[in-house]
Amino acid sequence: MSERFSETFIAEATAVLNQLDIAAIEGVAAGLATVRDRGGRLFILGVGGSAGHASHAVNDFRKICGFEAYAPTDNVSELTARANDEGWETIFAGWLRGSRLSNRDAILIFSVGGGDAKAGISVNLVRAIEFAEEIGASIFGIVGRDGGYTARATKEVIIIPPLYGARVTPHTEGLCAVIWHLLVSHPLLATSTTKWESTTTTEF
Repeated sequence: MSERFSETFIAEATAVLNQLDIAAIEGVAAGLATVRDRGGRLFILGVGGSAGHASHAVNDFRKICGFEAYAPTDNVSELTARANDEGWETIFAGWLRGSRLSNRDAILIFSVGGGDAKAGISVNLVRAIEFAEEIGASIFGIVGRDGGYTARATKEVIIIPPLYGARVTPHTEGLCAVIWHLLVSHPLLATSTTKWESTTTTEF
């Protein structure tokens, strides 16, 4: 039974990967490269598992792509102070305001649902996007389902198709990591080779 589940899960992930919009991925890669090349910064936003992804992705964009990048969730003290004093919904918008977000910069959203203020889901992401829109910063996203507010706010969004309703979250979060690793490896963005790819010996 467990073996059958493993086969099913991998088959589902493969099917989702096969339905990704390649043009959307290329659009995000090109857009991010434009921001980086004009000296802009990248702020990666996510909550829950996506917050962990944001931290990892910041490392990759900085180290592999030479992109000045930050994840607000890496600063637990500031975020919890903002949540305590100002409310959970504005933690990211307040952090971006304090970081002097400008129209040269960009935000990148990692989210299963993409945010929905009316439904009260990931409203902090919605408020951050609204602030970025107000400032004129570029907005990118890797999201699942229909992409929520993230997809409505920008054309530069990669939607991970929700083919399997019972496992939307694990497939979205798992494949989000595949996609951002694709992006940091993309010829438009990558400026350095990672350690193991640059190692010529096959003896480890």
